[in-house]
Amino acid sequence: MHVAIIGAGQAGAALAARLRALGHTGPVTLIGDEPVAPYQRPPLSKAYLLGDLPLDRLLLRAPDFWAAQGIRLLTGLPVTVVDTGARTLTAGGETLMWDHLAFTTGSRVRRLPAAMGGDLPGVHYVRTLSDVDGMAPEFLPGRRVLIVGGGYIGLEAAAVAAKKGLTVTLVEAAPRILQRVAAPQTSDWFRALHSRHGVTLLEGTGLARLTGGLCVDGADLADGRHIPCDFAIIGVGILPETALAEAAGLAIDNGIATDAQGRTSAPGVWAAGDCASFPHGDIRLRLESVPGAIDMAECVAENILGAGRTYVAKPWFWSDQYDVKLQIAGLNTGYTSVVIRDGGAARSHWYYAGERLLAVDAMNDPRAFMIARRLIDAGRTADPALVANPATDLKGLLA
Repeated sequence: MHVAIIGAGQAGAALAARLRALGHTGPVTLIGDEPVAPYQRPPLSKAYLLGDLPLDRLLLRAPDFWAAQGIRLLTGLPVTVVDTGARTLTAGGETLMWDHLAFTTGSRVRRLPAAMGGDLPGVHYVRTLSDVDGMAPEFLPGRRVLIVGGGYIGLEAAAVAAKKGLTVTLVEAAPRILQRVAAPQTSDWFRALHSRHGVTLLEGTGLARLTGGLCVDGADLADGRHIPCDFAIIGVGILPETALAEAAGLAIDNGIATDAQGRTSAPGVWAAGDCASFPHGDIRLRLESVPGAIDMAECVAENILGAGRTYVAKPWFWSDQYDVKLQIAGLNTGYTSVVIRDGGAARSHWYYAGERLLAVDAMNDPRAFMIARRLIDAGRTADPALVANPATDLKGLLA
């Protein structure tokens, strides 16, 4: 039984490795459109851009792992055609037959339209290794960088630039940074953190256009101001990479639609990771997270081999900014209150819907993160009064 996997990111690599770990002896082909072996994406905008993480440590596996496991790794070969009826795919002029096919194509960045200057030289996006390698020479002390987007990618890039001695201006169209993903309390905390490091945050400020001729030289804002810059970084979100799946006739619903086990609408075709949406209670959910990509991919590997296991998402995320590690457990959708636990250097924000614990943002507080994660995964809650009291031993909440 030949299993072909389109997309050699975190999900694709995890799926291929899990097939072998489960004892699958048939052929496995892992196909990536980038000319490098599978690597970690999260450190790109953090440790790798800072120069603290060399390329060899960015790789997900040692170079000889794939051959040793009998996994055929094809890099730099975008798949151009998938025929679900004939069970074939075409990559780099080669047509491959498959018995099971998995889409782990991940996501792509939202780009600014060319009419807004999104294609000007000196305008950078953060998604791939080549993206970050291309922008790294720009990070010289004293230069001016404009960052568009106040989500985690934009804030992580701002932190790296500030640490490297650049003048940093970040523009966010929403009323506050992190508005889509965090409570006002978390936004306030990170706003203060970046302000202490000299970053200028312009919230509730729309971008009219980037300016420049041979290279970007600034931005015209919706309120009439002009911000000069030497280069720009765009971090306005990502979209699931579904074009190939859509062309192959698969159902699309906020990503490649799968059932609870990872099957798509075509027989023998599966999907996992950022590109896939799956049933989650009364909604369809798509997680943009490394742990989610790994968990779903490993579940799909088991189900390709006949396990029949339902994928149960246990969302958690993280972000590194300056000397702060933010760890997030759960999903805060529908929260009605936020309880703050302030331990000085360690701080956490606990989201509740009524009395039910939904999620936690933990800043330099791994203990709060781990305990909250265990509670949420078990469907349990925690007394808000106990959480808010710094004297409470959080471990007692698990009793």
